[in-house]
Amino acid sequence: MEKNTSINLTFILCFMFLICNVININAQDLNKTKTKSEFWEHVQLGGGLGLGFGSGYTNITIAPSAIYNFNEKTALGLGTQYSYVYQKGFYKSHIYGGSIIGLFNPIQQIQLSAELEQLRVNNSYETTGNDFKDDFWNTALFIGAGYRSQSVTIGLRYNVLHKDKNNVYVDALMPFIRIYF
Repeated sequence: MEKNTSINLTFILCFMFLICNVININAQDLNKTKTKSEFWEHVQLGGGLGLGFGSGYTNITIAPSAIYNFNEKTALGLGTQYSYVYQKGFYKSHIYGGSIIGLFNPIQQIQLSAELEQLRVNNSYETTGNDFKDDFWNTALFIGAGYRSQSVTIGLRYNVLHKDKNNVYVDALMPFIRIYF
């Protein structure tokens, strides 16, 4: 995946998450009359959706997740991810897996995170007269920090296990937008 595509996807995700945040504020007003169990009052749902299209290029990602807030400062959660990437006449990839994330908010506006992600990558390449497959597991350990405003966090994360070969991500340092409702 090219860096420009990653940047475009980041802007698209930012716009989508801002819209979701507005919808969430309205939904919270409607749900104030309903009661939840003690456990579910501490659970937040969120995730990501990525769409990228170009001339002969498609990138679709869906990544739902949930966290449990132990208190105002700490949370722990699970996530799952599926991505489909296609470049006409060259490349097709299916990427799927899961993650565990820990969040810590030393102050209300700052969120620190650690996320362990395990993905299975199934790549198919089409070349002149020689097609081949490249399947592997990719493990990432992201350490991140971001600015938090209500349910939205925008920041940077660093993959301490990044290696150039057999990696899903182009760079070890990545921007992120995280939203939990």
